[in-house]
Amino acid sequence: GCIDGEEVELWGVCYNIEETTELDLSWDGLTGEIPEQIGSLTNLTYLNLQYNFLSGEIPSEIGSLTNLSELNLGENDLSGGIPSNIQNLINLSILRLGYNEITGEIPSWIGDMTNLTGLSLNSNQLIGGIPPEIGNLTNLTYLYLGSNLLTGHIPETICNLNNLYFSPWVLQNNQLCPPYPDCGEGPITSEEEQDISECEEECILGDVNNDSL
Repeated sequence: GCIDGEEVELWGVCYNIEETTELDLSWDGLTGEIPEQIGSLTNLTYLNLQYNFLSGEIPSEIGSLTNLSELNLGENDLSGGIPSNIQNLINLSILRLGYNEITGEIPSWIGDMTNLTGLSLNSNQLIGGIPPEIGNLTNLTYLYLGSNLLTGHIPETICNLNNLYFSPWVLQNNQLCPPYPDCGEGPITSEEEQDISECEEECILGDVNNDSL
């Protein structure tokens, strides 16, 4: 077994708490939930669990890994919301949670993580609007929010992201309503890239309500 106080066991392997600074277990066929014991590896600067079969919610203990600069949990079957403890990762520059089953809204505190240069939340089941605080992430070079269930209008603050390349993958396949912000090279998405059926319904209802006044 692992040495108490010196090692932690993850998926049948013992890792030295003091000496483990990077952990890349991508493509390892991992199953089950992410063990809460992972929060003991507080010297980690890099954690990559991408391309596995991990399920369940992201453990709040991830928030104890305050030395992380990159957290990659993409391409799994993770569910639940984005845990609020992630905002404790003040050194994080890359956060990848894409291609999971994550639900809930994009939290407004994401705008406090101003060291982020990359943020991938695409291909989940996120709902609600894009928080205007997203515009605080001026160091972002890539942002992927596509293929979710995001609704409402895109905040104009997204144009603050001067280092970002606005490819179609940033926002496409959501339910975001026009008009769309123009950050200098035309609208950053289009009606063809969005499901605007609910937007049209809102407009129709609005017209009916106005007529009835």
